[in-house]
Amino acid sequence: MLLGLKTWYEKLVLGHPKTVLALVALLTIAAAAGLPRFKLDASADSLTLETDDSLDFFREISERYNSGDFLVVTYRYKEGDLFSDESLATMRRLQDELAMVQGVSGVQSVLNVPLLYSPKQSISDVADGIRTLSSPGVDRDLARKEFLESPIYKDLILSPDGETTAMMLNLDLDKKGLDLVRERDALRRQRNSEGLSEEEAQRLEVVSAEYLQHRTAQEAAARDRVKEVRAILAQYNDSAELFLGGLTMITSDMIAFIESDLVVFGTGILAFIVITLLLIFRQPRWVLLPLVTCVTTAVMMLGLLSWLDWRLTVISANFVALLLIITLAITIHLAVRYREYFAEYPEWDRFQLASATVAFMAKPCLYTGLTTMVAFISLVVSGIRPVIDFGWMMSIGVTMALVLSFLILPASLMLLKKRDAGQGRDNSHAFTQVFSRFADNHKAVVLGVAVIAAVISAVGISRLKVENRFIDYFDDSTEIHQGMLVIDQRLGGTINLDVVLNKPEQSAPAFEGESDGEEDPFAADFGGDEVAEDEADPFAAEDPFAADDPFASSSESQAPDAYWFTVAGLNQIEQLHDFLEAQPEIGKVQSLATLYKMAQDLNDGGLNDFELAVARQSLPEEINQVLVHPYWSPEHQQARITMRVIESDPDLSRDELIRRIYTFAENDMGIAAEDIRQTGMLVLYNNMLQSLFKSQILTLGAVFAGILLMFLVLFRSLWLAVIALVPNMLAACVVLGGMGLANIPLDMMTITIAAITVGIGVDHAIHYLYRFREEFAKDGDYVATMHRSHATIGRAMFYTAITIIAGFSILALSKFVPSIYFGLLTALAMSAALLGSLTLLPLLLVLIKPLPKPAEEAQPGKPAAVAEACTG
Repeated sequence: MLLGLKTWYEKLVLGHPKTVLALVALLTIAAAAGLPRFKLDASADSLTLETDDSLDFFREISERYNSGDFLVVTYRYKEGDLFSDESLATMRRLQDELAMVQGVSGVQSVLNVPLLYSPKQSISDVADGIRTLSSPGVDRDLARKEFLESPIYKDLILSPDGETTAMMLNLDLDKKGLDLVRERDALRRQRNSEGLSEEEAQRLEVVSAEYLQHRTAQEAAARDRVKEVRAILAQYNDSAELFLGGLTMITSDMIAFIESDLVVFGTGILAFIVITLLLIFRQPRWVLLPLVTCVTTAVMMLGLLSWLDWRLTVISANFVALLLIITLAITIHLAVRYREYFAEYPEWDRFQLASATVAFMAKPCLYTGLTTMVAFISLVVSGIRPVIDFGWMMSIGVTMALVLSFLILPASLMLLKKRDAGQGRDNSHAFTQVFSRFADNHKAVVLGVAVIAAVISAVGISRLKVENRFIDYFDDSTEIHQGMLVIDQRLGGTINLDVVLNKPEQSAPAFEGESDGEEDPFAADFGGDEVAEDEADPFAAEDPFAADDPFASSSESQAPDAYWFTVAGLNQIEQLHDFLEAQPEIGKVQSLATLYKMAQDLNDGGLNDFELAVARQSLPEEINQVLVHPYWSPEHQQARITMRVIESDPDLSRDELIRRIYTFAENDMGIAAEDIRQTGMLVLYNNMLQSLFKSQILTLGAVFAGILLMFLVLFRSLWLAVIALVPNMLAACVVLGGMGLANIPLDMMTITIAAITVGIGVDHAIHYLYRFREEFAKDGDYVATMHRSHATIGRAMFYTAITIIAGFSILALSKFVPSIYFGLLTALAMSAALLGSLTLLPLLLVLIKPLPKPAEEAQPGKPAAVAEACTG
């Protein structure tokens, strides 16, 4: 079979090089035509688990409470008091301009939020109308005090020093997008569990396409909105210090980081490739041919992604650099082997040289490609869409790199004249043989260092963690970092977390005694489980919330369940609210308890259920919009507590915080587990982080087992398979252990480094063992074979490794911290893999002696692969 494939290859590729290159050029042009369609994705969907049930719950709650996305503008007046006439006038102009931005549904600031303590008003006064800082005659000192001390605004709208305030730009809720994505996800879950009918499968395709198209338009509009807001803010930089924050802004800037890394580091790596090839080969053809192969592979792969509308994310953006490096590694191995044949057999013509090179390198390159794909396919089980995409992209990219390298390079060499002019003498083997001599002369040192590295790595791996701070993803000089820090430390925290409470089955008071310790005579009417139609809430007709409730049925004649607006319900919310406020990682907390505390204060005492019901009906819509609607859904008998977590807290542990809240609610408050659930970006992000360890670290052993089986097929020797695997396992452990010791957490980018280490590292072992076996057949001397292997294949390994190491080190110049970690840790992993393959691997071969004694060759002086190629 292999002989037949070789014959077909020689006839089709080496026999028709011009046709092959013309077809490759046409395919490249067709792929390049799709590049204008190329898109990047940094949406919130790319930071969550695809199969996470919490994601659908998060979307449901967002839609139910109309809690869409928002932007935050922090404002500090440079020229005096924040509440001076000039400052407020500037702030008003800024607010008016921001309110005109398309997609902004409203702007909340100190200028227009209700004032209830400036001066203090009774509940009846509040019902008559609200006052704001913009109202005539408002005492600004009292307003400042209210913003700093009231339960509504404390740690929310004004910094403790009174110098920085926040404007919240509420964005229109994307209800169409929520409906589409929830329908899509429901169909996906049904497909995975029960299967879909033909009609349902077609609907899934349609709704997926509609959602992708809709999200593309929304993301473009969001980026334009951020640009417009920034342009407005730039006009006020002379008079105020302004920062922009919010998920939309972060998404927009992350896309900018991806674009920058693609352009800058892609160009940088290409430039480094040129320099490296010039230093190695010192001939224009050996610079041009690998470079053309690398660029063609990258363009063809990017074009394929563009035509398929397969988008790059923060994670998969690095696949371009990896693809260039992997393609370069294949071409260097081919080039080095071709030049070796050229030096050894100068009488051969171009066909013999190309044929022998392909015949010798096809098998090891095929297996290196397969093992690399196995490593990257392991990422598919992560459940995180960008990580899954990265795994598939790299698998397809490796296949494309392998095919194009064996088409472009040999076909081009068939058209170029044989010549040695300018090649010079390559003395790099003298350097690589330093490693073989060291392994031969210092066996105990090599083994000792390997054992020590393994032990230290095990300690480091035991200290690995997945907790990380999102703010640390960005360089200190970026607006994202600076804005998040201001909001985090002065304005109540950044990342959101919600606690959703369902009405308990028993509506009896959860606490003994009401406000006055006596049984409330109105509890049956307002807090009971059921209300008969003829005993309906007399206030229901006047309830502005019920009238506006989009979920209410037109035929519904009884009032919505008001359990959470009873003393029992509010006391329960207040207890949990106070616990949350006491947690050091949590900043601002808001719930119905905020209104309850305010109402008790304005009423100068406790309230019973009847008074609460009266107060609820009399609250103006402005108060309802701020203090009721975001935290209570009477239609669903549900209350919501929202909070912002201080992302910059060095002791923040998301998973531990979530568990602590559940433990307090269930054990200390007696809330049933089915009646409480947490949601928000903090929960979704934590679920993703926790899955990283479970799905990747724990499956790394399965990856090694798969590669071990491939080694067994390739080398047909268990000892050779184990020997090949050991240095790569050690390299992967070194980088993971180094992360643990350096306190670098696992995240969506660093988790891929283990797969990259295994995927690329095993290439060294395969190439080295394949050459070692061929060289060993000459004289059966393990030590001499080791030195010859280092002088031949060792050079190609060294060339590719230093290219990878230096190429990825360029990422250290990025302003996106995960890219920096990715670049430096990949460089460390490749250094460990190279050292292992040049020292530990040959030493294990010398000590274990796994190869059988060589048989007599049919053609003395020529390796078997060469003899086969020449007779083909």
